[in-house]
Amino acid sequence: MIGRLHVVTDARGGRAALHAVTAAVAGGAPVVQVRHKDCTDRELYDFAARVAGICAGTATSCIVNDRVDVAIAVGADGTHLGADDLPVAAARKVAGPGHLIGGTARDPVRARQLVAEGADYLGVGPAYPTTTKSGLPAPLGPAGIRAVAHAVDVPVIAIGGVTAARIPELVTAGAWGVAVVGAVTGAPDPAAATRELLQALGGAR
Repeated sequence: MIGRLHVVTDARGGRAALHAVTAAVAGGAPVVQVRHKDCTDRELYDFAARVAGICAGTATSCIVNDRVDVAIAVGADGTHLGADDLPVAAARKVAGPGHLIGGTARDPVRARQLVAEGADYLGVGPAYPTTTKSGLPAPLGPAGIRAVAHAVDVPVIAIGGVTAARIPELVTAGAWGVAVVGAVTGAPDPAAATRELLQALGGAR
């Protein structure tokens, strides 16, 4: 079963992002997702390898966003694929059965299609308004999360504007867990922020 809290790295990468990853792992984050945009393949590989190294030997799974080839190359545990990335079925052929693969869905039809292709879990959002990423569609709200969660039998991870205070209503709607960026990477104490989110998830079972 995929972990309930996914800490997504700052897309800019760099030393600050690695510091946040180290703190999140120390705080007990079960999953770290590597997201590094506007960089060369080599820069992505180097950053992902550093993150995978931080997670190695801990209880934290490392997942690389968008690039199954990079995920395999750095020994990551899985890959999360967006709508414009390699299809889930194709990624599964490349990565094999032991590799975690997540897909991105916003509606029940797409969700069921991704599960049929072999997705192990789904990222669904944005749940709420967020400034972390530009060009996003309108927020789904708990009702939109519920529609997807009730359509599939794999874990649904809500993303977008997630805070500890919003976790109970997302879990009530059917989300297995949440993915966050700024709530951890932008926090003064990323380890403490990670523990607070995990506590909220634990109390919302």
